[in-house]
Amino acid sequence: MPSSLHSSLFGALLFTLLAGGLVLYTPTLSSPTSPAASPPALDPAVSDTATFAGGCFWCMEPPYDAVEGVAATLSGFSGGTEVDPSYREVARGNTSHTEVVQVIYDSTQVSYERLLRLYWHNVDPFDGNGQFCDRGSQYRPAIFSHNARQYRLALQSRAQVAGRFDQEIAVGVVPFDAFYAAEPYHQNYYTKNPRRYKNYREGCGRDARLREIWGEAAGTDAPLSSPQ
Repeated sequence: MPSSLHSSLFGALLFTLLAGGLVLYTPTLSSPTSPAASPPALDPAVSDTATFAGGCFWCMEPPYDAVEGVAATLSGFSGGTEVDPSYREVARGNTSHTEVVQVIYDSTQVSYERLLRLYWHNVDPFDGNGQFCDRGSQYRPAIFSHNARQYRLALQSRAQVAGRFDQEIAVGVVPFDAFYAAEPYHQNYYTKNPRRYKNYREGCGRDARLREIWGEAAGTDAPLSSPQ
């Protein structure tokens, strides 16, 4: 076939395909520095927010995502002075932030008290210098209260926990100031990378330590005042 005819036929075919709406799918990857997706909207009359630091934020999302009435969890950073830090900056200990999970929930379906019970049973309350295998102030545990009621209830829950143990409780209860979402690839990490997440969690000894502290209540929303 002459090259000129070949070129003409190829050009006509290409035009026909494009005109007919042929779309070639090219997968795109989210930029690791782009903002995290916004949480689902709730009626402002019932929507509430809680913020907890319990070590690696990957591990703090699953307990809350399983609760009916929780609309979303977001991994991020709080407790520091730096504006909009990156994960790398926080993980390297170059900021005053700690890793947190922010919980958006329907207050008519789930109470803040229940979220607190879940929090305590998913942390080591005696370790103020990190959590499990993650060490440093960037993994320090804390409850960030968004209002006076949350502050009061958080203090009450800490007193209940303190009444069960002889060791000093290292979890701070501090007023919430700001939250900065982590990069998108950190959000819902346990669902995106289940094998890597499982290996990390097991290797970190998180569940073994929780069972050692809390017994059968580990990871649950069981009453805080119940015996071990």
